[in-house]
Amino acid sequence: MEKNQKVVLAYSGGLDTSAVIPWLKDEYDAEVIAVCCNAGQNEDFDFIKDKAIKSGASKSMVLDIQEEFITDYIWPTVKAGAIYEDYLLGTSMARPLMAKKLVEVAQDEGAQVIVHGCTGKGNDQVRFECTINALDPSIETFAPWRQDNWQFKSREDLIEYSKSKNVPIAQTVEKIYSRDENIWHISHEGGNLEDPWNEHLDDIHVLSVTPEQAPDKPEYVEITFEKGIPVAIDGENLGPIQLLKKLNELGSRNGVGTIDIIENRLVGMKSRGVYETPGGTILYAAHDALEKLILDRNTMHFKQTVAQRFAELCYDGLWFTPLMKALMAFVDSTQEEVSGTVRMKLYKGSVVCAGSKSENSLFSEEFATFGEDEVYNQADAQGFITLWSLPLKIRAMLKLKKEGDKNEAVERKVYKVSE
Repeated sequence: MEKNQKVVLAYSGGLDTSAVIPWLKDEYDAEVIAVCCNAGQNEDFDFIKDKAIKSGASKSMVLDIQEEFITDYIWPTVKAGAIYEDYLLGTSMARPLMAKKLVEVAQDEGAQVIVHGCTGKGNDQVRFECTINALDPSIETFAPWRQDNWQFKSREDLIEYSKSKNVPIAQTVEKIYSRDENIWHISHEGGNLEDPWNEHLDDIHVLSVTPEQAPDKPEYVEITFEKGIPVAIDGENLGPIQLLKKLNELGSRNGVGTIDIIENRLVGMKSRGVYETPGGTILYAAHDALEKLILDRNTMHFKQTVAQRFAELCYDGLWFTPLMKALMAFVDSTQEEVSGTVRMKLYKGSVVCAGSKSENSLFSEEFATFGEDEVYNQADAQGFITLWSLPLKIRAMLKLKKEGDKNEAVERKVYKVSE
């Protein structure tokens, strides 16, 4: 990055990105515009906005992206049923939108560079930079943590530097976990999680209680979908933000949605994370149950293949690609009939479907019953099985014939030798 440029900084208000502001001014004489995206994390955004200015930014802004995050990123991913190695893609979905907003600000402000605080070991650097390159390749991306002149090796180094530059510091205690939070989830890395033999501790929980702490009585919730999108809880129509917050509350108090996994990062290493996704876990299970009621066999099975590819593209930072656009079009076509209501049972960390109904259901009690019926002639199954298994039968017959011919040849050879 050249000196004397106007830059847009992806700003969280934390120690790292706060220290980046005076560092950019010291090292590059940069004019820094700090941009914080409110994706539903539990933060004091007025404090964050003010802190950026006190840290040396020429301008500070907080963008509320919650509803766009839900409608344009979360809902498409739920409709796809996309899951990456058990992970419901909370951070992965948010980063493309955040990067998109950074590009918009850079264009509006005439900035030449977008700066982010990702390290060289994480996935987020890829997600930010792939999005920026896809939306405006004229904008340069810059990551201080990857630069030789980034002299800080520890949290203590950052604290000392921040104090010397009069950067406000809320606390100086060592962080136990590295966390990322939005309205969909919170992730936890580091601390005792770095040893995969260690069980994660109860103090890690932020959004949910543990299953042991959840009520001893199950709780039921009904979720109504229209074309694959959740629109109502227990018969009450709710907007996207209100609906997801309601499900988060239900999942949280019932200990739903916490997973502890080792995942394969895009950058080539394994990492361990604990993810709390209370409302999202309920939604995925409910949407899956409704699809099983409505989608035909071939569509549902092919959609499962699409879901995996969708998840990989999202995880790998390839949201704004032709393939993702094509997959979304396919998913949308499968959701035309996915409307109905699902009743979910929440109990001590588990979430199961306790009932589903839809005007578009392909389930027919007349056909599925084990009792006597007038619409299904069981004798028809014999002809179907005969034709279905015909390739297997032909193959077995040919195999037996070959083995018989071979045995006959061996017998003739033995008989000739004995003569």
